Amino acid sequence: MRRDKTGGDAYIGRMNKTPARPLPASIDATVALLGEAHYLADRALGTVLYLALKMGRPLFLEGEAGVGKTEIAKVLSATLDRRLIRLQCYEGLDVAAAVYEWNYAAQMIAIRVAEAEGAHDRQSLEHDVFSERFLIKRPLLQALEPDTVGAPVLLIDEIDRTDEAFEAFLLEVLADFQITIPEMGTVKAEHPPIVVITSNRTREVHDALKRRCLYHWVGYPSAERELAIVRTKVPGVSKKLSEQVVAFVQALRKQDLFKSPGVAETLDWAAALSELDVVALDPATVSDTLGVLLKYQDDIAKLEGSKVKEMLDEVKSDLRAAE
Repeated sequence: MRRDKTGGDAYIGRMNKTPARPLPASIDATVALLGEAHYLADRALGTVLYLALKMGRPLFLEGEAGVGKTEIAKVLSATLDRRLIRLQCYEGLDVAAAVYEWNYAAQMIAIRVAEAEGAHDRQSLEHDVFSERFLIKRPLLQALEPDTVGAPVLLIDEIDRTDEAFEAFLLEVLADFQITIPEMGTVKAEHPPIVVITSNRTREVHDALKRRCLYHWVGYPSAERELAIVRTKVPGVSKKLSEQVVAFVQALRKQDLFKSPGVAETLDWAAALSELDVVALDPATVSDTLGVLLKYQDDIAKLEGSKVKEMLDEVKSDLRAAE
């Protein structure tokens, strides 16, 4: 450690002993990198991700739940051979849970031991108990630490679940990749992490935070790309069934639902139907398995009765016309 200009201790990491896998050198290479982990990205996503990596800027991904935002960070971690550090956001998230806290029990024990041994230098004792060995590091602080295989991937997941106070705290982290610990000083990353922030847009995130990031809206995929995703992720599903599954899900998203199914639900449904040895969709099977696709009873109720049969007949008719 070294003493920073404010008089506190700042963590200084060693240079990486082993080279990390290089970042992709082009947009096409970025799309191919995601494809290595079977993430089928379009060029727009590949472009903004390439720029985020090239410019060292956080990537802010917004979109409906289940469209694959979180998976992007996981794929980057796997393909770049970097450590994944995940901060799962929730209402009431504070600095103690997200950044650091002191191990108060261990500090009290250290103070009692020092007093028993006759230590009376209060300044020295205070310095000892507020040192790194009593610091419990949470995800944001962990992400600033040096790593021998390269800067980690920091996933700040579902930022819209937190409050504005926590967003304000993040500004220092995202602007300068540093965190100030009053008792120790400023901790600054020698190699900034690769930051991916996701939001399901349950509320608007403040512009000040978004300005520090590159932005991309992750929407529902086209039928062609979703079909490719299903066949990649659920290889056991038949050609006919996969086409019907994707076409039916695409039709569902056009309905007036509280929560349309995401790609994650499409994959779950395809896998569930495969487990049931279904070779083609029929109204009874669709009705019986709607709970895999839809998570709200009101949405399921809208499809009860003849609605499922009508939609399924239309889907099959469209598929036959496209042959």
